[in-house]
Amino acid sequence: MAAPPPRVRVGLLECDHVPVELRDVADDYAAMFAARFAAHAPWVTLEPIDVVGGGALPSVDDHDGYLITGSRHGVDDDLPWIAPLGGFVQAAVDAEVPTVGVCFGHQLLAWQLGGRVERAPAGWGVGVHHAEVVAHRPWMQPPAAGFDLIVSHQDQVVTLPGDAELVATSQHAPVAAFEVGSALGVQGHPEFDPAYATTLMALRRDRIPAEVIAAGEATLAAPTDHATVTAWLGRFLAGVR
Repeated sequence: MAAPPPRVRVGLLECDHVPVELRDVADDYAAMFAARFAAHAPWVTLEPIDVVGGGALPSVDDHDGYLITGSRHGVDDDLPWIAPLGGFVQAAVDAEVPTVGVCFGHQLLAWQLGGRVERAPAGWGVGVHHAEVVAHRPWMQPPAAGFDLIVSHQDQVVTLPGDAELVATSQHAPVAAFEVGSALGVQGHPEFDPAYATTLMALRRDRIPAEVIAAGEATLAAPTDHATVTAWLGRFLAGVR
């Protein structure tokens, strides 16, 4: 087992909040991430920044790293906070500050750094999906040939930024994870648990076909690799390369 990295302060760039009607099932996304990192990457201290709620973006050197959360919104939505966040992401990567994106954050990294994001041809991805690791990196401790995570998305990265390396691929999302410079994107949600994923699918029954929800629900009893992936993200945020 590799030794834990030094402690780091990470700005958690909140791009959404748990819907009010689901707060009896789960706390907000910041609490989900905090619980995962406390359990599996305790050298990381997360400091939430409510970007979607109008919170001011910090200077890129205010934290040791940044983590961009998921969102119900898309990277090309005409919302006043998305373009400034994209500019901040570009500045952080230009300054070689470790920056991780999850789901929407993964897509924003690709989009801002020169890749392309579109609706997934296969439609909504929900439930537990398996991804195969195709590039083994030093921050992947403990090592694994693949990982299973809960996913919830209808957009996906279809073209990587020019200098990016594909790290993991899945049947539904060919770009399940990628790395470029000091940035790492992961499509799956290491912070989600089955109860929240179930209620989130139920809330979106007007948008997700019933058969897709049924298939997704059937996977949620399977174990996930949220502990391994959270440790990976923690090591990346601590500068392990």
